[in-house]
Formats: sequence, structure tokens, C-alpha cells
Amino acid sequence: MDITRLFTTHRKLLLTVFLVLLLVLVATVPLYGGPYHVSVLTFVLVYIILALSWAMFSGTTGYMSLAPAVFFGLGVYSMALLQYELPFPIIMVIGGLVSFAFALLIGLVTLRLKGMYFAIFTFGLVVFMNKIIEYMETNIRGQHGWAIAPMNGTMLLYTALGLAVATVFAIYFIRRSKYGLAMMSIGGNEEAAAHMGINTTSVKVLTFAISAIFMGVAGVIAAPKLGYVNTNIAFATTYSFMPILMAVFGGIGTLYGPVIGAVVFAYLELMIRNELPSRYFQLIFGCLLVLVIILLPNGIAGLMPMLQERLGRLIARLGKGGQAEQHANT
Repeated sequence: MDITRLFTTHRKLLLTVFLVLLLVLVATVPLYGGPYHVSVLTFVLVYIILALSWAMFSGTTGYMSLAPAVFFGLGVYSMALLQYELPFPIIMVIGGLVSFAFALLIGLVTLRLKGMYFAIFTFGLVVFMNKIIEYMETNIRGQHGWAIAPMNGTMLLYTALGLAVATVFAIYFIRRSKYGLAMMSIGGNEEAAAHMGINTTSVKVLTFAISAIFMGVAGVIAAPKLGYVNTNIAFATTYSFMPILMAVFGGIGTLYGPVIGAVVFAYLELMIRNELPSRYFQLIFGCLLVLVIILLPNGIAGLMPMLQERLGRLIARLGKGGQAEQHANT
């Protein structure tokens, strides 16, 4: 019982210690892991950023955005266009700002839509950006696709790690501010929030745009690891559906939920792509998304209170059994 009480009363401290140890473990991977492990871990961190960014907006407001691939792709193309013109840190800033500006523009137009209409529009936006940029490349540039020069893998890993930490802190402080309370009230009952005097449209648009910043910068970081990109790679629907699956599996309402989901499914994706033909990938993950939504509506994070309660009961039984044995011996 003491162990359960310890976990309950010092939960935040224990989670903080765990996260610090995890950061140390990730940061030291280049010391004992090879280039392959560094590359895999970089992509895992990119998926963590995408899942957290998606949960920042959709997990709080309840609006199902299927647009992460758009902002990720804008970041990838920012890197492709500017790789020989500007330093990498400046390209990261530009990628984030381009995604922010585009999300702000799209949000002003689309965030008056609700429910499935918003989801359908954001998915259509992914297809539209894919085709319009492909058309411009073919008819203006005369060539489809870009080769991106490789960069130091360790530097990209640490950059992705820093961005992941920044995303966590951004979500943490936003959710605990008055602005975060406004977003949660929109997710609970948007009409009631509007009657309370909250400008629901501006809150939704700004949240949507802020989340797009991190997605765009993640695209800039991932681009050198991809090596060669075209519109089908940069704006692949995988980058829209995978963050949703990861966040839902881990638990949208917590900070650690999307992180857990991203780690599990990023490695699962790697295994499936290596072991099975690529045509099965979308089918398998589509089925997994349906199963997760049906069987784990609150994700892994939703199972934690139940597991904690059962652990407490087990410890209590073991404690009573030990006391009974001690009394019997005396």
C-alpha cells in the first residue's frame, strides 16, 4: 500500500525523473549506437513531434485535423529549396513560419466548418498540395523531385530531440494558461464557450497555426534523412494518419501518451516496411487505427488508473498475507 501511496503522491516527481533519464538515454545513443540507430531514433523523434503537435490542436479542441502531412511537406520543401542558400537553423525558422502562415490562412477559411466536414477538407488539402506542387514542378521547373544533401546524423538527432522537448513544454504551458482553458472549453461545448465570451474562431485558428510550426520544423529536420523527395514523399498521407494513430493509442489527453504511441508505432512501422511488401502497409495501419479507436478509446494513458488500482489491490493482499503469516509464526 505504501508503494501505491508513494506513486500517487509523488507522481509528477517520478514522471519528471523518468523523462530526465529518458532524455539522457536518447542523448547518449551516438556514443554507443551506430549510424543506423541514430537515424531510426531521429525518425522516432520526428513522429513524436508530429503526434504531440496534432494532439496540441485536435486533442484539445476536438477538431479532427488530417492536415499534418501538409505542414510536414512544407517543411521538407523549404529544406529542398533553401539547402544551398541559407544555414540550416535559418531554414528551420523559415519552415516553421511558412507552415504557421499557411495554417493561419487555411484556419481562417476552414475552422468555421465542424465535424466530418473539417476532417474531409483537411484531407483534401493534403491531396491538393501534392498535386499543385507537382504541377508547378513539372511545368515551371521541368523536373519532378529534389535531391537533398545529407547532414551529420548526430546533429540532426540532437536537433530533433531539442524540438521534441520544446513541443512538450509548449503544450504544457499552453494547456495551463487561460488560452488552454479556452481550448478545453471549446472541446467540451463550443456553443457554451462562445456564450461565455470566448472568441472560439480566433482560439482555434491560432492553436491550429501554432501546432503547424512544430510540424513544419519537423519536416525540415527529416528532409536530409530522406535524401530524395518529391510531392508523393513529402506530402504522403502517412504523415497525417500516423500521428493520429500514435496519439490515440497513447492517449490524447496526456503529454506522455502521444510519446508512448509514437515510440511503439514508429518501430512497428519500421518492422512492417522491412518485413512485408509496401502495399500492405496502409492496409495494416488502417486496421490498427480502427482497432485502437474501438478497443482503446482513451489510449494507454486511460489504462493507467485501472492498472494502478489493481496494483494497489495486489500489494494490499500481499501485505495482509504477510501480516497473517507473521501473526501465525508468533
